[in-house]
Amino acid sequence: MQKTGDAKNKMNIFDRLILLGACGFGLGRMPVAPGTFGTLAAIPLIWLMAWLDKGAMAFFLVGLILLSIYVADRAETLMGEKDPGSIVIDEIAGFCVTMTLVPLNWTTIILGFIAFRGFDILKPVPVKYFENKFSGGAGIVLDDIMAGVLAALVLKFLYICGLF
Repeated sequence: MQKTGDAKNKMNIFDRLILLGACGFGLGRMPVAPGTFGTLAAIPLIWLMAWLDKGAMAFFLVGLILLSIYVADRAETLMGEKDPGSIVIDEIAGFCVTMTLVPLNWTTIILGFIAFRGFDILKPVPVKYFENKFSGGAGIVLDDIMAGVLAALVLKFLYICGLF
């Protein structure tokens, strides 16, 4: 397989858009902590989700997850390497999942960001399982979805306890 740099001139516009989306519009190409910076790209989507009713939000999330799997899989192929760190569409989808169970405000976004990044970096057993069980786009995305589920549950627990 060719690396992105080698094949750059041969890529069509669709492939370039795939890479742009997969890399969080450039945030995934940060020299340090690309996943952390890439997670920030989810914030506009999270604010958009706040306007949706529960059914539309569920439909949006399922669509985002499926799109993320496709885009991550295609980007991995275009880049010619397994699970490149610059692919951050998985962090975007995972952070969107994190923010589904609590009211949206800057406190919940900051706490959700910390919880999500913690689970994504530490990869406790359920997260690690999804990372190891699947390959390609599914392997890239599903561990972040599980990290998002765990972070959402932590946020909901904190919210129920009245800690914010």
